[in-house]
Order: sequence, then C-alpha cells, then structure tokens
Amino acid sequence: MKKPKKKATINPDESIRYTVCGEWFPESFPARRSLRWGRGGEDPLATEMRLFCSCQRWAFNRLQEGCSREELKREGQELFGINSRFCDDAVLKAKAVIESQRELLAQEIEQTEMKLARARKKLGWVEKDLDKAVEANDPVKIEKAKRAVHGRKARVKKLKTKLDDLKTHRDNGTIPTVIFGGRSLWKRVCKGKATREEWRQVRQNRLFARGDETKGGNPNIKISYRNGNFSLSVTISHLSEQKGTDKKGRPIMTRAPRVTGKLWLPEKHRLKVWESLLSGAPYNVELIKGRDGRYRVHITFTVTAPEPVTSPNRGYLGMDTNPDGVALASVNYFGQPEPWPEGFEVPYPKALHKFAGEFQVTVQPNGFLYIKIPELAYSRGYRRTYLIGVLAKVVVDTAKAFEKPIALEDLDFGKDRLDTDRKFNRMAASFPFKKIIEAVMRRASREGVGVKPVRPAHT
Repeated sequence: MKKPKKKATINPDESIRYTVCGEWFPESFPARRSLRWGRGGEDPLATEMRLFCSCQRWAFNRLQEGCSREELKREGQELFGINSRFCDDAVLKAKAVIESQRELLAQEIEQTEMKLARARKKLGWVEKDLDKAVEANDPVKIEKAKRAVHGRKARVKKLKTKLDDLKTHRDNGTIPTVIFGGRSLWKRVCKGKATREEWRQVRQNRLFARGDETKGGNPNIKISYRNGNFSLSVTISHLSEQKGTDKKGRPIMTRAPRVTGKLWLPEKHRLKVWESLLSGAPYNVELIKGRDGRYRVHITFTVTAPEPVTSPNRGYLGMDTNPDGVALASVNYFGQPEPWPEGFEVPYPKALHKFAGEFQVTVQPNGFLYIKIPELAYSRGYRRTYLIGVLAKVVVDTAKAFEKPIALEDLDFGKDRLDTDRKFNRMAASFPFKKIIEAVMRRASREGVGVKPVRPAHT
C-alpha cells in the first residue's frame, strides 16, 4: 500500500488580504436629482446602487453570450449611466460569479456521483430485504420493504436526473441558473411569504469599487482620516454630465458629486486602516445596505505578512475540533506529549461574561487541555461567528506563546457526506468545523503562526 504524502507546514504568504468591516452613516447628499436615471423619491445613492447592480446582472448575461470585457465596459456606461470604473467593476464582479459557479459545478458533479453510488448500494440492500420478506411470506415485512424500495428508487431517480443536468452544463460549457438576491428568498416570494419589495431591495443593495494605487487608494469610494475620525465618500457617477469632447472624440464629463458621511470602524482595526491610508496602498470597498436601512462597509487591502514566529523544531500544538469546542495537545519534536509549564493558564476572553460556564477550560498536566464553549453547538448567525473568532484567538495566542505551529485535522464534511442518515446529517449540518478551521488559519496567517493539515487520527 502506497504511503500518503506528508503535508508540509503552511507558513504565511508574502502578502495577505485583510478585510475590515465597519458601518457608514451618510450625512450630506447632492441636492440635484437625475430625471433620466432616478426613480420616484429615491436618493442619489440608492439610484447609484441600483444602476450598479443592474449593470452587474446585465454583464453576467452578456459574458455568457461571449461578449468581451471592453465591449461591456463601453456599452454599460451608455445603458446605465455610471462611470467607466464602476462599470468595469460590475463586469469583473459578474465574471467572478461565473468563474466561481464553474468551480462549484465540478465539485457538485463529484459529490452527486458519490451520493448516487451510495444510493444505488442502499437500493440493492432494501431489494434483498424485500426478497427475504417474500420468501418468509411475512406481510408486515413485505409492506415495509416495498415502501423502502419505493423511497430508494425515488432518490436514485432524483440524483440521476440532477447528475445528468450537471453534466449537460459541463459538456456545453454553461453553468446552472444563478438567482441574484438568493434562491431561498426567491422561493419565499413565490410562496407569498415575502414581498416583491423585499426582493427588489436585496437585488439593488450594494456598490463595489476596486482600489487603485495611482489614484489615492480608491477613486470611487474614498476613505479619509481627519481629526481622529474616519469618513467615507461615494462618487455619484450618474449625476456627471457631458460638457464636450476631447481631440480623440471621447466625452469630457463634469466632476461627479459625492455622498459623504462618518465611518465607524472597530477600535482594533483603526490603526491598521490608518497606516494603510498613509502609505497610499490601494483598497477595495464594498458598500452593502441591509434590510434595516444601515450601511455596512467591507474594506479589503493587502498587507505584508509578518515573519514566522513558530518553528517545527519546537514541536506542534495539535488541535482536535468538536461541535462545542476544541482539544489542544502540546507535543515535542519527537511527537511525545509535553507537559504545560508551571503557572500556565489559558487567557479568559473579557467579552464572555453572559453566564457562568460560558467559556470552560480543562487543563491536564500531561500537555492536553479542552476548551469548551457550549453555545457553539446551538447558537446561530453572528453569535456563532463571534464565538468562533474568540476561540481562534485563544488557540493562536497559545501556539504563539509556545512558538509552535498548529497541526489541524484534515476532515471532510462536504455535502457528499450528507445522505439519508438523519443522525449524522443533524450533527454534520450544525458542526461549524469548516468555520473554526478557516478562522484559525486566518488568525494564524496574520500572527505569523505556521499551520499543518494532518490526518484526524494524528491530532
């Protein structure tokens, strides 16, 4: 039997993408409105976001027809009234959606093939059970086996149809239908459980602008810092008007007005953003308007990864992931458990003080400990994401203190594992394994801590 290849330690790359989430409070709006592009009483910012999202959906369809980026950039400005940079950003966003769908198509085909093979095997089992029941002439077992056979055949037929559709898309070079705004919300609209107004708001609630180092970081959505406060201004490009043409026949446009307002950022990220603004580094900004009317801002810029602070010569910190926490094991260079030093304590997160036992640590003297956060097993949404971030910080800080890389288990909880086993499905669907692993790896890359994926039995 061929031995599996050893996976090398993943050290931080030369540069990493750093995303900061904040909230924007628009204050000053242009007094002028566009009779051509405006609708009803919507403000210019809402108009700009609607035009950008419409341009992205239009570019998505044209790209699948074979149109080039330059053609779409030129035509989009005339159709939607936004400037060339916003139009190009919309085209690139649409292109990214297509590329991601093609990657997901290959994964979906592979997972569906595995599910179909497993479903056919289970169908063979229940058919054998039916034959045995017929031989025993047991009416109760015969009726039960017939229902099982009917259900297994229906599942095989459903998976076969799905696999054929996916392979047809692959052979034709197309992708499955993409619903901008979300498939689940669209189904709720079709059933009358959500209004069309909600659907429209979700489809026109964002604006994206790429960074440019030669134009002050980001020309369309600019962040500035003055008197200890951050502010953000958004270009309202559809209010720009043509005032002439240059020697090459290109239109000369008036300067577009801006919507400005205060920008709130978490205290722990303010210094990093300020340093990025001082250096003139480019940054991408995505502005999203929530259903509650608040504007969230995602700022992404590239930072230089810190020097590695861990070494495999000191050993590893093994991490075993569970639905309600993680287990850590400190081992030396030879893989033997290494006792914790005297006085060692896992730092208790200051923000976790809702109830007693919210953050539990069980330390064993032989180099093992277990960090338990009971809410991880049943909390939802932002609360679970926050708890995972807290857990990742504790793990990475522990590895950094001992200058040891982290050994992560290489588990697979893909959709191909979900089948007709209700108990396993319930556990796997609510198990935030992937989120925990990703959070630890992100934190480790920012802190200069090495990471090594290993077989689950070795963590």
